[in-house]
Amino acid sequence: MPRLDEYAEPPRRGGAGVLLLLALGITAAVVAWGYLVYVAIDFGTTARNGDGTAWWFLGLATVGAISCLFVAMMLGTRLVARIRAGSSPPPTGPRSPGGRRAAR
Repeated sequence: MPRLDEYAEPPRRGGAGVLLLLALGITAAVVAWGYLVYVAIDFGTTARNGDGTAWWFLGLATVGAISCLFVAMMLGTRLVARIRAGSSPPPTGPRSPGGRRAAR
């Protein structure tokens, strides 16, 4: 027979503070991504006009924008996981072995 404390919710650690930091990190990463995309477009225009070093800056801005968007997605995944972990109801009880056919 399972004990009642097995179904209790795990204690939360720094609930609102961690969520706020994740939200701020996502915001900063998305803003940086937008700026780097804007700069990459500007460098692309400059490079097409004949400036050879602008191609290097275009490449660096592109890699930076990709990494910023990746970081924003990873932080978003953590944010959603934390929100889901805090709102899930406790399980109702142990399942009977055997599945649906055995439960009939």
